[in-house]
Amino acid sequence: MWDQFDKAFENRLRLQIMSILMVNEVYDFNGLKEMLEATDGNLASHLKALEKDQYIEVIKSFVGRKPYTQYKASALGRVAFQKHLQALEALIKKQKE
Repeated sequence: MWDQFDKAFENRLRLQIMSILMVNEVYDFNGLKEMLEATDGNLASHLKALEKDQYIEVIKSFVGRKPYTQYKASALGRVAFQKHLQALEALIKKQKE
């Protein structure tokens, strides 16, 4: 059962990021920062880790002359997150027995 847990989601902030992206089509950097009460650097490093694992997709554009970055959960990320949640649910059920 322990092999079903994904190390990418062991960090609280990454777990929260994926939770948000699972229920929203896209979410922008500032929205994530505000919702998660994270610093720019901390959020950016965890987003980069999820991007490196190919669990999120980065969508860059410009609004006027300012860069605008959005994120979405990739298909791979959705599957990995669902498996992680299923492992958590199995652990909870096992503890109730």
